[in-house]
Amino acid sequence: MDYVSALVPPVVMAVFFIGLVRVIVKTQGGAAKAKEDAAVDAALARAERAQQAPAGGDA
Repeated sequence: MDYVSALVPPVVMAVFFIGLVRVIVKTQGGAAKAKEDAAVDAALARAERAQQAPAGGDA
């Protein structure tokens, strides 16, 4: 029975790891991808506007 208790933790970790990978793969693409891309585009646009805005005391 010692071999069973020695094998259980790696098997449990492997199952959770496979589940994590499946969740990551499933969440790539689709409506979630479009929403994430829109959020990133908005953040980049805000950063560019902030970078291009004139500093108040350079006149």
